[in-house]
Amino acid sequence: MAFFQSRKIQSSVVIIIIAVIALWMGQEFLSPSTIEENQSTASETIKEQKKEAPYLEKIDNFALEEYTEDHLLSHFIEAEIYYNYENSPVKLINTRVTTYDENGKEGFVLTSNRANILRSGEVFFNGEVSIRSRNGPKHEIETESLIVREKMQQIASNRDVVYLGENFKVYAQGMLMSAESDTMELKGDVRIKQDSGATIESNNIFVDQSGGNKHYHSKEPTAYLSEMSKINAEDGFDLDMNKDYLKLLGKVEVLQKSGGKIVSRNLIVDQSNGAEIYKSAHQTLYQSQATEINARSMYYDAQAQIIELMGGVVGRYE
Repeated sequence: MAFFQSRKIQSSVVIIIIAVIALWMGQEFLSPSTIEENQSTASETIKEQKKEAPYLEKIDNFALEEYTEDHLLSHFIEAEIYYNYENSPVKLINTRVTTYDENGKEGFVLTSNRANILRSGEVFFNGEVSIRSRNGPKHEIETESLIVREKMQQIASNRDVVYLGENFKVYAQGMLMSAESDTMELKGDVRIKQDSGATIESNNIFVDQSGGNKHYHSKEPTAYLSEMSKINAEDGFDLDMNKDYLKLLGKVEVLQKSGGKIVSRNLIVDQSNGAEIYKSAHQTLYQSQATEINARSMYYDAQAQIIELMGGVVGRYE
């Protein structure tokens, strides 16, 4: 059984809150397919509350701490106003939830101008929502609404989300995040817009920041667009932001600004130090209006527009 402490709460209110959180504690993980159903249900609940249904209790400057069975602080909920309804979920105004790890250090901080504790035990954040990680890897996310479930360890949304990185932004149509493993899936059509001006377009991107990684990857067809080139890759991409290396996987076609085309496999885009270098150790075909050259590998400086074709070079000129 979990242990609770609360601040500025009357005894009758404590009983109600403990009952709500107990339901929350008993929930199991839900599959991603249930996210849309739950968020739709929550949206209907909010519409009902907007009809100004009478509330049973109202608490200003609400605060609640929840503890684990080992008497460790699990998370801390704060809200400017708390409303309790007879046949409707608890409503919180200007909410802030701080999670803690087993060492007592702050984990994720979720903020929203509105939130609801649903009958299912999930917490539904809506309005202006953001997530930040205070320790270790940084996650900063903006979205209209999201659901937090299973003791604050799983966060999901089927709304448009913006993931803010150090030198890029990711736009997606939903997300599923595990706080415990520090991994995330950005769902649907996804665009990574880099500060350099380049854009990566793909689907269903996985984000791994565990162990100091800054790793983004997908197995879906991917397009890389920059001022100098457009690159299409059949089998997805693997982006290491620590090294500024982008791997475009499978068959790759590079369409040059000049009109030339390069066809190869498993292309590396080296973006370190502001560069844009394309490299492949696989069979490469270079085509322009006047030439067609085959080689075993290639090195292309897109900014300088200089290409080096290496090994077994065979060319045809018109």
